[in-house]
Amino acid sequence: MKTVQCGVIGAGNMGSFYADRLHRGEIPRARLVAVCDEDETRRHRWEGVPGYARAEDLFGRAELDAVIIATPHYAHTTLGIAALERGLHVLVDKPISVHKADALRLLAAHRKPEQVFAAMFNQRTDEYFLKIRELITGGRLGEIRRVNWIITNWFRTEAYYASGGWRATWAGEGGGVLLNQCPHQLDMLCWLAGTPVSVEAHCHFGKYHDIEVEDEVTAYLEFANGATGVFIAGTGEAPGTNRLEITGEMGKVVLENDRLTFYKNAEPMSRFSKTSPESFAAPAVTEEAFEGLSHGEQHTGVLKNFVEAVLDGAPLIAPAAEGLASVELANAMLLSTFERKRIELPIDAGHYEKLLHARIASSTRRKRVIESSAPADMTRSFS
Repeated sequence: MKTVQCGVIGAGNMGSFYADRLHRGEIPRARLVAVCDEDETRRHRWEGVPGYARAEDLFGRAELDAVIIATPHYAHTTLGIAALERGLHVLVDKPISVHKADALRLLAAHRKPEQVFAAMFNQRTDEYFLKIRELITGGRLGEIRRVNWIITNWFRTEAYYASGGWRATWAGEGGGVLLNQCPHQLDMLCWLAGTPVSVEAHCHFGKYHDIEVEDEVTAYLEFANGATGVFIAGTGEAPGTNRLEITGEMGKVVLENDRLTFYKNAEPMSRFSKTSPESFAAPAVTEEAFEGLSHGEQHTGVLKNFVEAVLDGAPLIAPAAEGLASVELANAMLLSTFERKRIELPIDAGHYEKLLHARIASSTRRKRVIESSAPADMTRSFS
């Protein structure tokens, strides 16, 4: 194989973005050979590229090597399993599934090591996050003690939520800000600091919008080493904030407004506390600002990496298996709110699935849908 023949399933905002990059030749050694979408006008936008209404018809193309799945969330599981069982390479958009039980079913279908199975966690190409990860894994930050992330610059209007019948419903999306906007941040949190061992969250459903799912979340996190964290997200706050702060024994790193700063202690804070004879002393601190960083290639970088993994065996930026952590963390936050208690991870996948299905069954919400022509801002990973 010299070129990866790709099909895109789902030609909405993100699927169209992927199809455009492939069709214009922006992904080396990859070619768009098919598009699938229920909407006839969407699936025939790319000249010379066959469009299909049904995924099984797309799967039947003999020359197809790989598929990119960019459908509403629940279909990630069913389509991903079908594609893997066909022997295709698969790149699935975030989240890999709506809930842990489905995610485990999807991952279990990946039985062949030669099949490439990746997730679209494009923030892993961001140089700011890569630098933070370097500070942590290289030991410069020291053992992590606290993580705070306020990510409330996801402001959304009522028109946004009315732009699709599946949006912001238990049946169509499986959640709100945690399942749509925040999978990237939840992935980053686990990728940088590790997966928490317990969560206590307060999710507010339809606080700012006429929706049945969460549009504001405040969660308290605990990690295996005793570190703690707070994660705050919402889609109703303007102007919003995007501030990540991670404190370790050797100082703290702060990312806000495209400025990354490392405040470095002269010695570990715990050791200083135990050995200093002074009552109000603190370790000396130096400040290091990292200049010249970019947000990386984002979605395009993940697409390129996917092709390199298929053709060259390159390591994946985001293996699909690593997508389980962000799904489970989102589920744990919702479960904590449903049951009004602290939740330990790993969660009981079957129990959460039953609770989610009960929410779907009891929903009486009927959405007013209005078509929106506003494009997604890809630099902020909107969906």
